[in-house]
Amino acid sequence: MAANTKTSRKVARYAVPVAVAGVAAATVAMVPAFANAGGPDLPKVTAQQLIEKVAASDVQQLSGTAKISTDLGLPKIATGLLGGGGVAGGSANPEDKVAQLASGTHTFRVAADGPDRQKLTFLDGKDEYSLIHNGDDVWGYDSKSNEVFHEKNPQAGKEAGKDHKTADRMGASPQKIAEELLKAAGPTTDVSVGDTAQVAGRDAYQLVLKPKQSGSTVGSVQIAVDAKNGVPLRVQLLSSQGGKPIVDAGFTKVDFAKPAADTFTFTAPKGAKVTEGVDGAGKGDKDESFKALESFPGLDGLLGGPNGQGDVKVLGEGWATIARIDSGAGKGFKDFENSANDKNAPKEAKQFLDSLGDKVTGKFGEGRVLSTRLVNALVTDDGKVYVGAVTKDALVKAADANK
Repeated sequence: MAANTKTSRKVARYAVPVAVAGVAAATVAMVPAFANAGGPDLPKVTAQQLIEKVAASDVQQLSGTAKISTDLGLPKIATGLLGGGGVAGGSANPEDKVAQLASGTHTFRVAADGPDRQKLTFLDGKDEYSLIHNGDDVWGYDSKSNEVFHEKNPQAGKEAGKDHKTADRMGASPQKIAEELLKAAGPTTDVSVGDTAQVAGRDAYQLVLKPKQSGSTVGSVQIAVDAKNGVPLRVQLLSSQGGKPIVDAGFTKVDFAKPAADTFTFTAPKGAKVTEGVDGAGKGDKDESFKALESFPGLDGLLGGPNGQGDVKVLGEGWATIARIDSGAGKGFKDFENSANDKNAPKEAKQFLDSLGDKVTGKFGEGRVLSTRLVNALVTDDGKVYVGAVTKDALVKAADANK
């Protein structure tokens, strides 16, 4: 959660499915591969060698099918704000589609031919949503609504080392997720090599990242790496509480041959509504549920004060990082709680209140905890918010130490 409401929503739309474990920092443990446990018999490698293999991979051409399953354990109202889990239908805006990856299981076709040509086609029954980058052009097409989103991106792929909006929008692939995780390598994570595996018919090593610190909601991150070319084929984010993965993104079929040139050609269908824009910012801000909450007494102040700004302090590091937001709203949450319980309150306000956990107490006073399988947030009665990929107990401990 961020101090600015709109910024907070944008972070949720982009960061949750893509950089979901971006708080990780890692040290490389020089540990040889474990027993194969039924996987392919591959030469032994160390974690350092495997990371170097990923870094040295120069594969720029591929096509195939991938699947991403996300089980964040979001409250019902949050799932609704992210689009209800459906991918096709409603809008051609790329922000809306990427946001919906934060819930449920989605399958997509993928193709890439260097930094200037990529295509993702999200499949949802008979309806499809395609996101195409071809040189200077970025297209989004929703078959259900017959809407097209188009923007010119003249700098795409032309400035080495610079991030572009296109790269962000195409970034839900296993390679992109793995890249974000390995970028964050530092001293708070043990990295080792796990069992070998087969992913999409390819032999793979598995790189395993585990937090050294206690209190994280993350148990481990497992990255399956193609044994031949070093391409990440699957990323799994596992909960410290067990159960199915929080995020499981990987190829089910992959081919490293050059895709046909017409794969990246797009012409708006006859009769389609075409929206031109520099970027899609703001086009997803149509959620009536969120608007109802945004304007509700007390909540706007809690999320950032009257000007949408709050004092943010980062506590801890690595997997145990917690952001403390002091909204300056005083008894803002208490005011919101009282208003939400009023019989004339909008249903969205009551749903939001009900999505919060039981009250917790400590030296800091009283508060409520919004819990998911990955990120938890403690909202105190004096208007402070503590949020991180840590347990409820870790949030309470942080609040006590920073009261």
